[in-house]
Amino acid sequence: MIGIFGGTFDPVHYGHLRSALEVKEIFGLDEVRLILSAQPPHRNSPHASIGMRLEMLQLAVKKQPGFIVDTREIARAGASYMVMTLESLRQDFPGQPLILFIGSDAFNQLTGWYQWQRLFDFSHIVVLTRPGFSIKQLDDFFAVRQTGDKQELSQNLAGKLYFQAITQLDISATAIRNLIADQRNPAFLLPDAVLAYINLHQLYQTQTTH
Repeated sequence: MIGIFGGTFDPVHYGHLRSALEVKEIFGLDEVRLILSAQPPHRNSPHASIGMRLEMLQLAVKKQPGFIVDTREIARAGASYMVMTLESLRQDFPGQPLILFIGSDAFNQLTGWYQWQRLFDFSHIVVLTRPGFSIKQLDDFFAVRQTGDKQELSQNLAGKLYFQAITQLDISATAIRNLIADQRNPAFLLPDAVLAYINLHQLYQTQTTH
């Protein structure tokens, strides 16, 4: 099975990386693909350039087996729609179950995504929740796809919805950028190599609100 994490990674931090590591172990994934969003359609433009965000992500996972930085959204022109990314991954891995991991906040906004129903044609969706998170009443589209049996994800190529509680570190890229702008030290929130890169290139020197 292949896990998929999308994001702007502006910058990548331990909240991203810890989640990816936990699900790799929980679901017995062969690999985790970190998909760098080049032009995110649902949020403001990233602060660091695509090239710098890519280099930071590569530095962050350099020594982590099974973590792969996937650049297909960078190579594709136009907005970075996840359905197009999953369709491309399905073409590359026709016989492998794919799992798209998203947070509970993203799941609550999922019906606003471009061609969101088709996501399930190409992959499963696992919603990462905090312990104690309660699932809201799901409409029929989601209810018929929900499973409480993790084994169904490995037995099917796509189409299932699963909720998984993980350790969610309360770290945000916005908070890291604001710490840097305030000339405070964000050490221990992100990998040392990423912080060294940020300092070298003097990134995030001004306050941000997103």
